[in-house]
Amino acid sequence: MEEITTLYQENHEVILGYLLQLAAAIVIFYIGRFVAKGLSRLLERGLIARSVDKAVVAFLVSIVYAIILIATVLMALSQVGVQTTSFIAILGAAGLAIGLALQGSLANFASGILIILFRPFKAGDFIDGGGVSGTVEKIEIFQTQMKTPDNKRVIVPNAQITSNPITNYSAEPIRRVDLVIGISYDSDLLLAKKLLEDMLKNDERVLADPAFSIKVGALADSSVNLNVRPWVNSADYWGVYWDTLEKVKLTFDANGIGIPFPQMDVHLFKDQTDTKE
Repeated sequence: MEEITTLYQENHEVILGYLLQLAAAIVIFYIGRFVAKGLSRLLERGLIARSVDKAVVAFLVSIVYAIILIATVLMALSQVGVQTTSFIAILGAAGLAIGLALQGSLANFASGILIILFRPFKAGDFIDGGGVSGTVEKIEIFQTQMKTPDNKRVIVPNAQITSNPITNYSAEPIRRVDLVIGISYDSDLLLAKKLLEDMLKNDERVLADPAFSIKVGALADSSVNLNVRPWVNSADYWGVYWDTLEKVKLTFDANGIGIPFPQMDVHLFKDQTDTKE
């Protein structure tokens, strides 16, 4: 007992210093954990307010919490005299190795986060992205599931989508149908335009506002091309497109409006030598 008392009296300043450092490390740890929880909750509320998928929210929140907590532990260890430089170097090397090994997956992960945050499209939209056209079924962290019009499921890496132009056909409530109708030069141009106007006016799916337009687009080599551009609801686009083409053929045939098509004239020449023989 006397030896312990003597040891304490001789080193009480050093022991007190260690105790103060330990107390400071504990305070740093608890404050850091409190900050990590607070920032995680704040991030969670912000992401939920933006209608981000709950699974993605939980994943991101856990990553942020872990990063802040690791930084807090390193600060606490440094406070008690532990050399944290080696720990940081090991973590950096491990992070670099993992990043190089999973650079493709990390690119898809980052792209998935961008898609979820900025929402260039959502589930149910018909898009052209990553070289695939189809309806978006599910947006995940690393990939996006799409269903093509012929009912094939295609899984596209998110990095492939964000690195190329994205066309969202469902983003706007209305779309313009662009048709090019060619008539022969000897056909009645005014009659053809009148027939097209009646056709569009009698189609309930064609919107009155914006108004459709029928203009001469080009005087081509073998036809007069008319640009026919009605506006429709996005859901009616293909129905109007196909039905209008069919109506144009039937109506023009019934009214003597010619639709030009490629033709080839074949000339046969009789060999003069054969004739003499």
